[in-house]
Amino acid sequence: MTQSLAALATEQSDPRYSGIDTLPTEEIARLMNAADAAVPAAVGRAVPAISAAIDGIAGRMTAGGRLLYVGAGTSGRLAVLDASECPPTYGTHPDLVQGIIAGGEVALVRSVEGAEDDAEAGAAVIREKDAGPLDSVVGISASGRAPYVVAAVAEARRRGALTVGLACNTGTPLGAAAHHAIEVVVGPEIVTGSTRLKAGTAQKLVLNMISTITMIKTGRTYGNHMVDVVASNSKLVDRAARMVADITGAPAARAREVLEDAGRDVKTAVVMIERGVGADDARAVLAAHGNRLAAALRDA
Repeated sequence: MTQSLAALATEQSDPRYSGIDTLPTEEIARLMNAADAAVPAAVGRAVPAISAAIDGIAGRMTAGGRLLYVGAGTSGRLAVLDASECPPTYGTHPDLVQGIIAGGEVALVRSVEGAEDDAEAGAAVIREKDAGPLDSVVGISASGRAPYVVAAVAEARRRGALTVGLACNTGTPLGAAAHHAIEVVVGPEIVTGSTRLKAGTAQKLVLNMISTITMIKTGRTYGNHMVDVVASNSKLVDRAARMVADITGAPAARAREVLEDAGRDVKTAVVMIERGVGADDARAVLAAHGNRLAAALRDA
């Protein structure tokens, strides 16, 4: 039997903070900063579980699957945030990594009371997404008990998807429902039960790992360069040109010129310079190597 809500680590009251309403602003800020400093260590203890989950996700994505995040409240907002940043950063199709929040889009900016308790809605959204064996579904809940999230993960597992449960407590229903349980125990919050604080920070760090390392493993970086970046504004065009210059050793002016000829696609521009070919031939080379720049350059 799982713990009652009152017994969860994330629900406990820490006596160190019982008088924070009487303290000077700077002292409260220092207490919060000290509390936050413990979060990376808690994430570090979960790295083996995080890594195992990422390997499963990357394998399925390489085979054509999607990554679906599911959360409620703060966890859902973090899910949508992480998913929404994959297309501009890694050039992914918006369907590849999706963030799903209980209560729908309106819940991104306004609390939708009761949405996290709707287990049927959680299962239904997975059916609507037609999750299957190539897909990965990551459920996110600080308590590890949100019915919407647990039901979504259970339905995804029933349909053959890889499932991951990210929680900030141990022995949770979410962890039990998933193939991979990631438990990042950060302890009580400075404001009792306010899991948008340490728990939210921990979840953001783990989601950073999941999306970033999955993109690395699926060939969307070259070294530590985000070579699939969508150069959609002046800052990103400048960054893309610098990447081309760094990778090829070409002068900055030459790198920018070829980047424009390549339709602002970094990988195409790099192959054009390294192989001395036009944009169409460079795209063909990349396509022949699964759009992986490292493989295209290695063969060159």
